[in-house]
Amino acid sequence: MKENKKKVVLAMSGGIDSSVSAVLLKEQGFEVVGAFMKFWGKKNSCCSSESEKRARLICEKLKIPFYVFNFEKEFKKEVVDYAVKKEKAGLTPNPCVVCNKEIKFGLLLKKALSLGAEYIATGHYAQIVDEKLFKGIDETKDQTYFLWKLDKKILKNILFPVGGYRKKKIIELAEKHKLGFREVSESQDVCFDIKHCKNPGKIMDSEGKVVGEHEGLWFYTIGQRKGIGLAGGPYYVLDKNIKKNLLIVTKKEKDLNRKELLVKEVNWLTLEVRPPNMIKVKVKIRYRHEAVSATFDGKKVVFIKPQRAVTSGQSAVFYGGKGNNQLIAGGIII
Repeated sequence: MKENKKKVVLAMSGGIDSSVSAVLLKEQGFEVVGAFMKFWGKKNSCCSSESEKRARLICEKLKIPFYVFNFEKEFKKEVVDYAVKKEKAGLTPNPCVVCNKEIKFGLLLKKALSLGAEYIATGHYAQIVDEKLFKGIDETKDQTYFLWKLDKKILKNILFPVGGYRKKKIIELAEKHKLGFREVSESQDVCFDIKHCKNPGKIMDSEGKVVGEHEGLWFYTIGQRKGIGLAGGPYYVLDKNIKKNLLIVTKKEKDLNRKELLVKEVNWLTLEVRPPNMIKVKVKIRYRHEAVSATFDGKKVVFIKPQRAVTSGQSAVFYGGKGNNQLIAGGIII
């Protein structure tokens, strides 16, 4: 009698993490189907033609089916247009957060279910235990910051094969299985470019004095020091006045520190910990930012120690549970 294996559709980017994920899933007895999602991106990004070729070769080597799903139209609407709209409003968005929710764990899951699969899998460094989302074992590679928008209900359909490994081990596994990765490059850059026209305006210091002219507010982010183009610095970007098209700068780096912030569009990934009362959390306000101690009431975040360059439009992601490794919620910084 033929064994009835559980079917999983694996998002293949052509990179080492998704490639090793295919190996691990096969070893665990899954029927693996490789899927490349075609968006439109920069050369050597996760969705470029070069990446597609690498993904196809890996699937051929591992003798697993390979599909290409064209999500260009949906990606443009849900991710690119979103990023353009937010940047034109002077914000600094996280397009990858939206892409994960709407495309990688949205459209791909629908495709997978239509193919008779029970799961989708990706090469993200994250873990799911008992339908709860946790950081990857290798905290230097952890990618849960970009996953906070996921619907809690779909966690039962997601697998993260590399989440329980450190990167060093993933490289060793790639070498062991002769997957052909001579060099391991890391990239967290957005996979597309946004071209903005210039929209000049005044640069004003924190005391209200005009000190120069900017090229357009979308070219600058809070805390930025380089590229402002002012003599007599260093200057730091302190704020943006969208209505008046003003870029606010300061020479005092301590002016960038904030004790609290507000968030909107909060998504909870647990029913066990939830305000209305203030709860103690660890919070990250940008991907490479260390999670710091704070209190959170579902809208307002109060840091134990002031934090530098809080940026509107970025994600605030909250962790709790044992070791503060469980992703419990996330929201957009106002």
